Amino acid sequence: MILSVEVERKSFSTPAGEKIVLAGLRFALAAREIAAVVGPSGCGKTTLLKLIGGLDTDFRGRIVWESGRSPRIGTVFQEPRLLPWLTVRRNIDLVLPPDVAPAATETLLEAVGLAPFHDSYPGQLSLGMARRVAIARAFAIEPEIVLLDEPFVSLDSAMAERSRGVLLTAWNRRPTAALLVTHDLVEAASLSDRILILCEAPARVIADIPVPREIRRAGGDAAAAFAAEIRRIASRTDAA
Repeated sequence: MILSVEVERKSFSTPAGEKIVLAGLRFALAAREIAAVVGPSGCGKTTLLKLIGGLDTDFRGRIVWESGRSPRIGTVFQEPRLLPWLTVRRNIDLVLPPDVAPAATETLLEAVGLAPFHDSYPGQLSLGMARRVAIARAFAIEPEIVLLDEPFVSLDSAMAERSRGVLLTAWNRRPTAALLVTHDLVEAASLSDRILILCEAPARVIADIPVPREIRRAGGDAAAAFAAEIRRIASRTDAA
């Protein structure tokens, strides 16, 4: 395992008092494994990614990395978060650590189909293209884990499908552990090895479901059928 997560309690102060968002949440992640995290809106999925990414350390519990140190983490947010005054290439070069050659940027841009746009500025790109740049940037640093917070939200179905293909291209080029937060169960079934289902806040993992090997990274009708089964499992678990 690359990562073990135990969140005993994560809460926020609100005008109405303390709100507990996560409680008793536990799971582990293996190297090169993609796990999808799904659950109701507002249940704490993004908060969970922030805890794992070290952006929020105010919680009770522990996040343990197998290496004993914080790893190199690539992150893809809901918004691409590109610097508008830098070109596509410069946006990626800016995050490269010293041990990663700049040539890696061109290789990744070629892989995600954006090589002709390396000198373009973010304002000249469509949202789908900007999201692909964000994916390339996350993988360019040669991460040990990638955190993806609904990276394809608000894209139409055709662009979302193409972007999922871009993500898999980047992942196949350099397989790494990944956590994918998504509301789309077909997306989860198409991309992940496991699906972690969270309940309403205070959220915990109520189901940990492996994706059949023949469906993984495949998509299509098989992924859609499996997603329907996941919905049934989730509804039965919620009822229980």
